[in-house]
Amino acid sequence: MEFNRRNFIRSASVLAALSLSEIQSLSARQMIKTDGKTVAEDDEAYWQNVRQMFPLTKDWTYLNNGTFGPSPYPVIEAVKNSMLDADQLGNYGSYEATMPKIAKFVGANDDEIALTHNVTEGINIACWGVPLKKGDEVIVTTHEHVGNAAPWMNRMKVHGIVLKKYTPASTAAETLNRIAALINKNTRAIATPHIPCTQGQVLPIKDICKLAKDKGLFALVDGAHGAGMMHLDLHDMGCDTYASCCHKWMLGPKGTGFLYVRKEFQDTLQAFYSGGGTADDKWDIMTNPVSIGGYAQSAHRYFGGTQANGLYAGVNASIDFIETIGLTNIHNRIKSLGKYTQNRLLEFGDKIELLTPTEDISRCAVNGFKIKDVDYKKFYDTCAENKIRIRMVPENGINCLRVSTHIYNNTGEVDKLIDLIKKSIS
Repeated sequence: MEFNRRNFIRSASVLAALSLSEIQSLSARQMIKTDGKTVAEDDEAYWQNVRQMFPLTKDWTYLNNGTFGPSPYPVIEAVKNSMLDADQLGNYGSYEATMPKIAKFVGANDDEIALTHNVTEGINIACWGVPLKKGDEVIVTTHEHVGNAAPWMNRMKVHGIVLKKYTPASTAAETLNRIAALINKNTRAIATPHIPCTQGQVLPIKDICKLAKDKGLFALVDGAHGAGMMHLDLHDMGCDTYASCCHKWMLGPKGTGFLYVRKEFQDTLQAFYSGGGTADDKWDIMTNPVSIGGYAQSAHRYFGGTQANGLYAGVNASIDFIETIGLTNIHNRIKSLGKYTQNRLLEFGDKIELLTPTEDISRCAVNGFKIKDVDYKKFYDTCAENKIRIRMVPENGINCLRVSTHIYNNTGEVDKLIDLIKKSIS
């Protein structure tokens, strides 16, 4: 879906009176076209117009994009229209256009993208497909989401691999040193998040992948929070696999994701899940003996069968929406909101423990923190009672609170959270 982006919608009152289809039609005519120009990160009039493109209720303050990002109206409309097209006309397929669109968005080739339902599915494909044997060591973090922890722990149980852990440091350089210190003759892979879900630290992922390559290790990345938050060039990053989703920072439909598998790595990463599209056209169950043929000469070997045409039309629309505004503009805006959140939290002095580094290269849109002498679960409940949606982080015993902001947020919403913290510690 392409937009005329020259004159973005100026009036929320106009939007309130329109149907979804009317909003889509109006937005297609009136959305600002940036032409590569930078939109000021504090141009509140512009970003308020962007906010009007989301159906978020005004009754709640949503500071939990790290769980999932609400989709804007053009994405919702694209899903609806594509589903109607299939159900009214019996059209099949149409997801094929999504793989090259994602590939271009993340700096990959068309044949390196497999469609998945979420990050966890992509991580499982990578985890179980990489060649490992009993005693082989895989480096992970102490800040894992269950989606990157459980697959590797399960493989540890089934195949006897060994997991070695590092804790991200307050600087990128020290984080890299901690990983390097764990590497020995038994190490086979580094399976690390790009941005841990716990406190949103941006890890030095390109340096980590280079370290892996220099040591002859596999580099397998949990990229749940990368796509849509920042520019990605997966070829330049140097990873072997990168699992991500379209329903967080890309603002796409829930239950959509992708797995990047470097082309040269595809014959190393074994495919286990097979079906329509995963094999080449030489398979033949009627021969004696049966002929399996070969795998698809692309990352399509890792997924098969009928795909949700409506959802992937929504993914296409979400990428169009992001590119309409400009990913650089989005990154600058959400990084600015992340820094604003940090600065407000730091005003509390030793009453707040900020877990996310303040180092510029190690932070973006997510912040984790603890409130001294205040139970994190109790404060989470307090937020819910006051219609502020954040996330509590019980993972790995970290027991903190997490705030994640996107382009539909503003500093006033962060201030509401800060006011609630003041009341809780007074």
